[in-house]
Amino acid sequence: MNTQLIAMQATGGGMGFLAGALPFIFLFAVLYFVMILPQQRRQKKWTAMLDALKTGDRVVTSGGLRGTVVSIKDDAVQLRVPPDNLRLEVTKASVVSVTTTDEEAKAKAS
Repeated sequence: MNTQLIAMQATGGGMGFLAGALPFIFLFAVLYFVMILPQQRRQKKWTAMLDALKTGDRVVTSGGLRGTVVSIKDDAVQLRVPPDNLRLEVTKASVVSVTTTDEEAKAKAS
């Protein structure tokens, strides 16, 4: 009789662990699809934007500076900022958005 009880407890213990861990697994899955995956996509898009950066692009930095790219180095970008055509060097990582001259031409045309 005791061996039957032990056998039942041993097999039931595995299901108890799974039933207890299931809410945590579900919570992690929801957090992954709601928070982690969109952030990874945003990061890939931002990295691709920085890789496609070229001379003549109009950019906005995280500090709010707006300027035109004059030259690009490994980790820095030199910007020409109006009204005095001041040249500033900022880190590439501080570039938040890019407007290419092609996009400006399309916007003016339409």
